[in-house]
Amino acid sequence: MTNKPDWLPYTAPMALFLVLTALESYLPRSSYPIAYCIKALLVLIALLYFHREWKSELRDREWKSELRGDGKAVALGIVAGLLGLGLWLGLDALQPAGWSLGKRTAYNPFEAIANPTLRYSFLTVRFIGLALLVPVMEEVFWRSFLLRYVTDQDKWKSLPLGQFSLAAFGIVTGLFALAHPEWLAAIGYAALMAGLLRYTKSLLACIVAHGVTNAALGIFVLLTGNWRYW
Repeated sequence: MTNKPDWLPYTAPMALFLVLTALESYLPRSSYPIAYCIKALLVLIALLYFHREWKSELRDREWKSELRGDGKAVALGIVAGLLGLGLWLGLDALQPAGWSLGKRTAYNPFEAIANPTLRYSFLTVRFIGLALLVPVMEEVFWRSFLLRYVTDQDKWKSLPLGQFSLAAFGIVTGLFALAHPEWLAAIGYAALMAGLLRYTKSLLACIVAHGVTNAALGIFVLLTGNWRYW
């Protein structure tokens, strides 16, 4: 029996998410809540199925960190996440109008879902996806896998977390920007996450930071009604 490629556990959840997101655009807008819930469930299953391959990187102390203990890394992640929200909103405000790389669904459940139980059930799943699933999926792919893979395709898995080349930083930052409509904000955020990973050597810190930013952005959307951010 052939072993699966060592890159597959890092890339499969992300690829599944992107494919399902692309398929959403072909569905009626009214079906978005159920489509999103199915997508979140399938991505969760993929993460759980493959997590044995990268879970040790969340607490691995083989590579000596400048920080001692996960608590400090998590604290830095929270701070970086809050800074990331300001960075995202600030840079997006500077992005020229009409220069967006695509657009988000911008689904407003308060207008589209009349039943309060269904509406808040969807919002619960949406926040789980936004603040938990997406941060794990993206940080495992972008920061744990791709930064190291671009640095050294043959020995990437043996590279310590946070060790990456300048070329890898530039390529991954560019690809991260292309994957987001708010490309200017994404450039700044990718740089922030790469810097956090370089300093803490902690994938957990990056996941926490990404989760805090996304959760805070979700709260911002609910408070302001600026649905274009999700």
